[in-house]
Amino acid sequence: MTQPEQYLAALDLGSSKVSAILCEGDEAGHVQLRGLGVAESKGFRKGVLVSLEAAVGTIRQAVEAAEAQAGVSLENALIGVSGSHIKGLNSRGGIVLGHRARTVTLEDVRRAIEAARGVNLPEGREVLHVLPQEFFLDQQEGLRDPVGMLGTKLEVNVHIVTSDALATQNLVGAVNHAGVLVADTVLEPLASAEACLSADERELGVLVVDIGGGTTDWMVMAHNAPRAIGVVPVGGEHFTQDIAVGLRTPLWEAERLKRVYGCAGRRWLREEALVEVTGGSGRVVSRRALAEIIEARAAELLALVRADLLRSGNERPLGSGVVLTGGGAQLDALAELAEHIFQMPARVGKPTGILGLTTSGGAPHPLKDPAFATLAGLVLHGNRIRQLQRRPAGVLGRLKNLWQRPKSGHGKGWAA
Repeated sequence: MTQPEQYLAALDLGSSKVSAILCEGDEAGHVQLRGLGVAESKGFRKGVLVSLEAAVGTIRQAVEAAEAQAGVSLENALIGVSGSHIKGLNSRGGIVLGHRARTVTLEDVRRAIEAARGVNLPEGREVLHVLPQEFFLDQQEGLRDPVGMLGTKLEVNVHIVTSDALATQNLVGAVNHAGVLVADTVLEPLASAEACLSADERELGVLVVDIGGGTTDWMVMAHNAPRAIGVVPVGGEHFTQDIAVGLRTPLWEAERLKRVYGCAGRRWLREEALVEVTGGSGRVVSRRALAEIIEARAAELLALVRADLLRSGNERPLGSGVVLTGGGAQLDALAELAEHIFQMPARVGKPTGILGLTTSGGAPHPLKDPAFATLAGLVLHGNRIRQLQRRPAGVLGRLKNLWQRPKSGHGKGWAA
């Protein structure tokens, strides 16, 4: 069965796993899970394609698993984009409406955004998103939707997200080779925020820290718009590697120790038991020793994010603190360590907003795990854009392509 029009699909191409999801959306805006597929990642490293053949096989494996659950074929999907090549910058631009005040139109808003977007980019870079923050109409500041108001000069602040053109095209090419057309590309922390943040957090100000396998993405959101983004080259895999080296154990065993017994700091250990290191050696290690190894890397990761945050000029207190998500956010006591380093409240963000996340026996559904925040957020992002297009509300709804790629030819069915 082909992918029905009401279905939404997404792919998360991570360093540790590749996941695919199929959901059904209704006219009321509800999203129901229909299929989920996960495969061990091969061919991707730190958000970048490193082996086309391996990546295509991994994508197909995840897609086939999702299709088997949903009973439909996955034909087009949104994909998340991440990696150290992602950059963000704030820009301001505007237009003169005339010598006499007149009513602001939707076309005026579009022209102002285009003016703000007109920055010189280095060769080889392309715009991924242009995200309006606030509008200014003469002496009036902080406007969300100036359409219909009177003025002589309209300005807008935007956050421009750019990516390496070849890196993005290679991701799209891998998905195409796996038999899936790319409906759109979405910044991964933007997707994670869609799944994990409340309306109050978006408004009051929050730092989203999405800890993946090879890298960690961060984004500051305030007044319902991104203010700064960044990527640091440390992720959950680095914890595993440190444990493997420190305890002289294979990576698979180091991963198990991290997941089952790991803790982000000695001071937060609830028990100091001895843990057996499997492999037939009979060795044991204390949880304290394991925590010492992990804490050093966890503190480094969060300190790198904080340093980036300070350089971005967004160090002012954020009303909603820090939200940790991604697979690495599952580490015990990481939120407590984040509170210590950032001096702000911190919590672990889990995906919400998708129906059908129940299993027999009452066990938590895998999609409720922070590791699936980006995947869930991609579907929710796509559904929100679809709802805005169906029932335009405010400037975001009437500028239908505002959250999508500004370049033509990259819409539904985009092939590399």
